[in-house]
Amino acid sequence: MSIETHVLDRYAEGAKERQEALCCPVDYDRDLLTLLPQEIIDKDYGCGDPSRYVRQGDVVLDLGSGSGKICYMAAQLTGPEGFVIGVDMNDAMLALARKYQPEMAEKLGGERVRFVKGIIQDLALDVAALDQYLSEHPVRAHDDLLALKAWQAKQKKERPLVADNSVDLVISNCVLNLVDDGDKRQLFREIFRVVKPGGRIAISDIVSDEPVPETLKEDPQLWSGCISGALQEHEFLQAFADAGFAAIRLDKWGAEPWQVVENIEFRAVTVTAVKPSGTECTDYGHAVIYKGPFEKVYDDEEHVFVRGQRMAVCERTFRFLTEGPLKQDFIGIAPAQPGEGKRWCAPPGTLRPPAESKGGKTSGGNNSGCC
Repeated sequence: MSIETHVLDRYAEGAKERQEALCCPVDYDRDLLTLLPQEIIDKDYGCGDPSRYVRQGDVVLDLGSGSGKICYMAAQLTGPEGFVIGVDMNDAMLALARKYQPEMAEKLGGERVRFVKGIIQDLALDVAALDQYLSEHPVRAHDDLLALKAWQAKQKKERPLVADNSVDLVISNCVLNLVDDGDKRQLFREIFRVVKPGGRIAISDIVSDEPVPETLKEDPQLWSGCISGALQEHEFLQAFADAGFAAIRLDKWGAEPWQVVENIEFRAVTVTAVKPSGTECTDYGHAVIYKGPFEKVYDDEEHVFVRGQRMAVCERTFRFLTEGPLKQDFIGIAPAQPGEGKRWCAPPGTLRPPAESKGGKTSGGNNSGCC
C-alpha cells in the first residue's frame, strides 16, 4: 500500500471515531469554538492553531481541512468580506465537514466556507472532477492513460481547483508531513503559486531535531501518525525559502517534544512567511536603516543591512521592509525628488550616500520630537 493510501484509511477511521494518537494538545480560542458542533471539534486532528493569523477580509485556503474546524474558526475572523476554502482528499472527512455547512452558514450569517476535493501537492487538480472523468472513462489500456493525462493537463490549465495568486493566506494544521517525500518539493511550490503577491502563510506542523531514518519512514503507522514524514527543523524552514517565500519566521515552537521515537524529538511548530511582490527591482533612490540590535542582518535575497547605515534598496524592497512584517525593524527614507527610475537591485552592502536621500520623507522612526 502507498503512503497516501495509509493516510486515507487512517483519517477515514478518524472521521468515524476519534483517534487520540493523532492529536497534539493545542490551546484553541474558546470563543471561536463556541459556534462549532461538538463532532467537528472531537474529530479534528492538529498540532497548532493557524486560525490566529487570519485577518478580516482574507481569502483563506486550508490545506488538509479535515473535519472543517479550522475553516469554520477562520470564517468567523474573515468577516462577510472574506472567504475560506478547505481542501482535503479524504471523502469521509469532506462528508463530515459538509454535514454542518447549512448549520454553520446560518450561524455565520452567510456561506463563507467551501470544501473541495484535492491533493495539496497539486492544487490545480480538481479531484472530484477527476473521479467523475474516471467513472466515465475507465483506464483499461495505454491509450486510455494518455487520454487521462491530456484531460488532467487541460483541466488544470483551464479550470484549476485553486488559481494562481488567488489566496491571501494559506494555513495548514499538521498535514504537510503526511505528503510523500518525493512530492514535498512540488507541495511547497504549489503553496507559493496560489498565494497572492504580498500574501501570507501560517503553517502548523511537526518537525524533527534529527533526520528521520528509513526504518521509521517505512512504518506506515508512524507515517500516518505525523512522525515519519516530518522534515528536520532547518529543512522545513528552508523549503519555504526555496519556494520563494520571504520573512520566514519560526513563530511558535513546542517547548516540549510531542513524541520521542528512537531518541529523535518530534515537536509542533508554526511557521509564517510572506510572498514577495512580483514587481521588478527599480531604483528611485530609496534607503533603509536597520535599527538593530544585531550588527548586520541578511535577507533571503542576499541583501545586507548594517545597523545604523543608510542602505540602498530598490522600491520593491523598500516597500516590503517598511510596510511588511519587518517594518518595526527598519527606518525608511524615501527620496525627496525621485528620479525616473532604472531597473536595478542593490548589490549586497551598497550604501546610499546621505546627499542622495537628504530631505526625504522618513517612516518607522520615533516621531515624538527631540524635546
